[in-house]
Amino acid sequence: MPEKKLNGTVIVTYRCNARCTMCNRYKAPSLPEEEISVETIKKLPRMYFTNITGGEPFIRKDLKEIVRELYKKSDRIVISTNGFFTDRIIDLCKEFPQIGIRISIEGLEKTNNEIRGLPDGFNRGYTTLKTLREMGMKDVGFGMTVQDKNAPDLVPLYDLSDKLGMEFATASLHNSFYFVEAKNVIHDRPMVAENFETLINKLLKSSSPKKWFRAYFNHGLINYIYGQKRLLPCDMSFDTFFIDPYGDVMPCNGTKDKEVMGNLNTQTWDELWNSPEAEDVRSKVHHCDRQCWMIGSVSPAMHKYIWVPAWWVLRHKLKALFTQKPYSMYELKCCRDYRDGKLTKEMCDACSTCDLNAVANNGLSNTSNEKLLKRTGEV
Repeated sequence: MPEKKLNGTVIVTYRCNARCTMCNRYKAPSLPEEEISVETIKKLPRMYFTNITGGEPFIRKDLKEIVRELYKKSDRIVISTNGFFTDRIIDLCKEFPQIGIRISIEGLEKTNNEIRGLPDGFNRGYTTLKTLREMGMKDVGFGMTVQDKNAPDLVPLYDLSDKLGMEFATASLHNSFYFVEAKNVIHDRPMVAENFETLINKLLKSSSPKKWFRAYFNHGLINYIYGQKRLLPCDMSFDTFFIDPYGDVMPCNGTKDKEVMGNLNTQTWDELWNSPEAEDVRSKVHHCDRQCWMIGSVSPAMHKYIWVPAWWVLRHKLKALFTQKPYSMYELKCCRDYRDGKLTKEMCDACSTCDLNAVANNGLSNTSNEKLLKRTGEV
């Protein structure tokens, strides 16, 4: 029987140079000496896709070595970055031109710089993306976390990426230990949803099948921001995993508190993956009520339950042949109920990933937490 390949995310550091308004990870960094080593990376299983993320992964001076090892195990690698360390990114991409790069840009220049707290962050990220395209890199693009402040920039930023022939990934606000945040919430849901609706219609009118399925993903984001049950089952910890800077293997980054299946520093992969602790986590996943809609959990589900998004795409592409607006957010019952007063803002605010009374564990080791008593954030 052929070896089953998994979907993995490697969080190489919790250190970050950005000061994003929706993420407090920079206030809870990992210590460099505690961060996952290349030797531990070598123990990871075969993967069909690997995302490298942080914190800001390019803070790691040995990121090249990590990528070198991961390419022995993974068919495809994408690095999520804020794009600030242009020289480091370009240097890595010269050795690995097949790698994917997603640079987080939260809107047009003024909006992005206010949200991400990086001096000249928009121009740094945008310049990095253009340079990578000029180098011949194909798998590059924007990543945007949509909220009240930047929703009006959603479609203009997509148009910019489309003009440059780049990828365009979207997300919405989430609360979890990973973001060290429990108070993220969207206040004007209809306004944000209307901007998603415009984007979805543009994606459906395109000639790219990949964009048609991204339209479905964004349809799910509207459903998510209204606090509704996710459109597809979540199978995190069954065929998908996250590993943090301490070698702890987790089901995902969306839980309120850190859930650990085992530690790869001290265990083999088979011991960890088949342990009683891993089974306990899988049981929690089956009973999880957070309804997250992040690409890390949704992309594998879209592949596994392909008939659901495929049927949605087929119906809406047929509409796109005959109408200018093949999609309406009011296809979702939650949008109709909100419009008609049957679903209130308070009811939406009470959804588990926008629990305004929650306190999220930051996921740090005891040593890292002790260091926080004397400092916040580092580059």
